[in-house]
Amino acid sequence: MTNRRYFMAQVAVGGSVLLGSGSLYAQSEAGEAAWARIHRTKVLRIGAVAGAAPYYHKDIVSGEWQGFMIDFAKSLAASLGVKLDITETTWGNSVLDLQSNKIDIFFGLNPTPARALVVDFSDPLFNNAFVLVARKGFQPKTWAELNDPSVKIAVDMGSSHDQLVTRVCPKAQISRLEKSADATLAVQMGRADAQVLVTVLALTAISKNPTIGQVVVPMPVESTTTTLGFRKESDKTWIEYVNKWIAKTRAEGKIKPVVLSNLQNLSGVKPEQVPAELPF
Repeated sequence: MTNRRYFMAQVAVGGSVLLGSGSLYAQSEAGEAAWARIHRTKVLRIGAVAGAAPYYHKDIVSGEWQGFMIDFAKSLAASLGVKLDITETTWGNSVLDLQSNKIDIFFGLNPTPARALVVDFSDPLFNNAFVLVARKGFQPKTWAELNDPSVKIAVDMGSSHDQLVTRVCPKAQISRLEKSADATLAVQMGRADAQVLVTVLALTAISKNPTIGQVVVPMPVESTTTTLGFRKESDKTWIEYVNKWIAKTRAEGKIKPVVLSNLQNLSGVKPEQVPAELPF
């Protein structure tokens, strides 16, 4: 989905500027709060990443945006009674876009201690389990089986996938590569037994190229949270509203259908192909 090494570098730079001078934070505090601006303008501004299906997808002919994050954003805008305005960005620039007040919210940030220094986060929108894109014939049942010097695991450097295997598989041979696609290629070329990815990305990768191998769900299920990012400001009304919207959306059972429909429509993954053990 993203070059997370670049993303984390951008977050680090943003944190240095923000915490060092305080200028961006001071500007947001001195200016209009996001909640007030949204209601004054009747516009909700979000960032979206082209080529990141099923999270985000921009049709190159029509310019129309699709993806489950777009669907969730439309639902949030409808609940507010405002227009949705979409600004194209990158995963690496999303935090800076929040800080500089170009957008009001960004769907799809995983909370980390480094990012929490410079932006705020919502409650979890949904859980995205870690799974394996494993070569043919390699089907470990547990994470403990992967924690072995004979096992070769590929991950994208600095990502949540990297953090997981560092924690649970320290004895394995871990190849930390520049991009997620590089790790997938390592499995395809036989240089790694498996790649660790979150569920949505793993299913998409196998759907695009079934010859890579298969999705394996090691037990116990390890997962990360998918949350929404906000510019830091003292007025927490905007975050509180979004958290209430998330709670209502989850309680009404509307998360999983949106994710599954976009997996099928944009990535070719049928609902029955999603392992039953995985939480959404």
